[in-house]
Amino acid sequence: MSEEPAVRDESTVSDDGTVDADDTTPTAADSSPAESAGSDGAAGPNPAVQDSDDAVQDTDDAVQDSQDPDDAVQDSDDEGRIPTIRTWLPVLVIAGVAALLAYCGVSGATRYDETGDNFPGLFTSMVATAGYFLGALTATATLGALAYVVLCARPDDHNVIDPQVYRAHRIAERAGATWAVVALLMTWVSAANAAGVPLSKATDPNVWWPLIDASEQSLGWLVSACCAAVVAVCARMLLRWTSHVVLLIPACAGVLALAVTGNAGQGPNHDYGTSAVIVFSVALTALVGLLAATGLTQPTDTSDHDLRQSSRRVFATATGLGVLTLVFGAVLGALLIPARYAFTTAYGRWGVVAAIALAVATAAPAIGLTRATSRRMITVVTTVGAGAGIAALAAIAAMETRFSPALLAHKFTIWDVFLGYHLDSPPSVSTLLGTWRFDLFLGLGAIVLAVAYVVGVLRLRRDGVNWSGWRTLSWLLGCAALLFVTSSGVRAYGMAMFSVHMAEHMVLNMFVPVLLILGAPVTLGLRAFPTAERGALPGPREWIVWMVHSRFVAVISNPLVALAIFVGSLYAVYFTPLFDVLDRYHWGHELMSVHFLITGYLFYWAIIGLDPGPKRLPYFARLGLLLAVMPFHAFFGIATMTMQSVIGHTFYTYVGLPWVTDQRHDQFVGGAIAWGASEVPLLIVVLALAVQWARSDRSEANSSDRRVDKYADDELDAYNAMLDELSKSRR
Repeated sequence: MSEEPAVRDESTVSDDGTVDADDTTPTAADSSPAESAGSDGAAGPNPAVQDSDDAVQDTDDAVQDSQDPDDAVQDSDDEGRIPTIRTWLPVLVIAGVAALLAYCGVSGATRYDETGDNFPGLFTSMVATAGYFLGALTATATLGALAYVVLCARPDDHNVIDPQVYRAHRIAERAGATWAVVALLMTWVSAANAAGVPLSKATDPNVWWPLIDASEQSLGWLVSACCAAVVAVCARMLLRWTSHVVLLIPACAGVLALAVTGNAGQGPNHDYGTSAVIVFSVALTALVGLLAATGLTQPTDTSDHDLRQSSRRVFATATGLGVLTLVFGAVLGALLIPARYAFTTAYGRWGVVAAIALAVATAAPAIGLTRATSRRMITVVTTVGAGAGIAALAAIAAMETRFSPALLAHKFTIWDVFLGYHLDSPPSVSTLLGTWRFDLFLGLGAIVLAVAYVVGVLRLRRDGVNWSGWRTLSWLLGCAALLFVTSSGVRAYGMAMFSVHMAEHMVLNMFVPVLLILGAPVTLGLRAFPTAERGALPGPREWIVWMVHSRFVAVISNPLVALAIFVGSLYAVYFTPLFDVLDRYHWGHELMSVHFLITGYLFYWAIIGLDPGPKRLPYFARLGLLLAVMPFHAFFGIATMTMQSVIGHTFYTYVGLPWVTDQRHDQFVGGAIAWGASEVPLLIVVLALAVQWARSDRSEANSSDRRVDKYADDELDAYNAMLDELSKSRR
């Protein structure tokens, strides 16, 4: 996972990916781990050092010189010590655990009697609830520390983070390891709690593994443990800024693995609930973790100017995350806590506590944006915000270990379990266009992408920079297609019918990526975002440059790798039992949508991409790459049409749509769509490639003509001189 050295800080990259030495970007701190870290960003062997231990020790010494973990933050105007998050953190954690244990002790078996579950005993109940809180807390610390490094780091010439954020890096490493251990233990504890079995009777592997397999939440904890382990191990070895960006992916996946298996993913309208909890859980975890990381890592010897820069960026980000948390938390509250249960049930009262705590956690950084002008105020803001966020995590832990009142009061149908809604008529043009269930994750994401692109174009026009209208049109059409297939009747019926699902898959995997690629979003970002001023923190433009030229992007965008993922994932999902698992859950459909969108983007970018990036194939090779994928798609469509077994047979049998009387015929239609629909986007790609190829040839010809006009052709002049000499000699 090591990356190539990034562009030097004193240079920047132009829109075509070339280095412009005239522009300057912020330089890294003079004292940096780069002097002791390896060229791959890890604390490993390097010609400049003797061994990895020396590298890590040098970095630790630099951090200790810049900040003492035992010192309280001092106000620039008042040297008196004040309590910080470092002081209050143990108190807050102990208070949260104590409150949850008291709640379990008071409620006893009542919570289990409500759902008709067996009571596993007071000890098991307490461990399950407190363990959920501790697992969420360690996940929060991990994700927040990674986010802090990404936002506030000043990488050196080799893209290695500076000492001012190294403490946050160590927090991510240690919290990730703790998170992995807690999550692994919780796979066992939550399984016993869900089955109503005391922990003392669930120690036999022959007992606890079947319990884990039967509990969705336990499997979520298992996935969370694996993701946390990846973060902990990689953070131990890697120090590059780009590595921390990549590690946000498993960190977020570990958070989501648990969130989507809770109450939000159950019962009626769970498609709305799952999409909402995806945004809510990541935003909440990042909000609390970012504020906590800021308070825990705030250097005492940093200049007031640098401290205000980093705090403003953190508070602005935290405020945005807080708004997302409140909005999507309100959606979840409306789905899971009907008004009549808000104060009459323990679940509802915990929800009220969580809402109040989240409001405080959001208000704190919002106030800090305007009033945190001193170290004291920055400390107060981070302490109050993180403390309120920890209280919200404790309340959510109490809620997520039991069922919500809305689920207990509802009489479930099979469609509530598997779809979350009812379909009253077979698919038609009118139902596909008129049945809308807005996807709060991907649908909202499509709108955000469209708005952000338009804002970038308007910024360029304001600065007098031209931008192609065709690129804008292509991007907006791609966003519109993404919104339509994820929020219209295509998604509603695609959840229950294989044929419609395959149409959705083709659009997400082939149409949408092609349209988005032709919009050249990276180039737009490089032109729209300003270069960070000298002495300022690196900004979005620098982040784009570093990621575009990272080893990670070079690997995943390699044409052969992109081709293997593009084709291999198609067969891996549909011709293995994996589809039977993913098709049962709304989060599974969201995961498939994101996966196929990204794989399609990577593959077609290698062929018709306009943005700067790793070295590109010649145009003739790109055409060969495009032709190479066609037989695989054709074979997939034919195999789907002719195979005797039914893909997703168990799920579609449970759903039992009255108009789908023959599942094999519906699968035949889906295979035909996969075979036929793939030809249309391929035609678009061929046309786009031909246009780019022709423009490239014209550009090279024009460049050659300019060189001829500017420089004399020495060979031609020499030849003419020779002929002139021969002519004279004959005379």
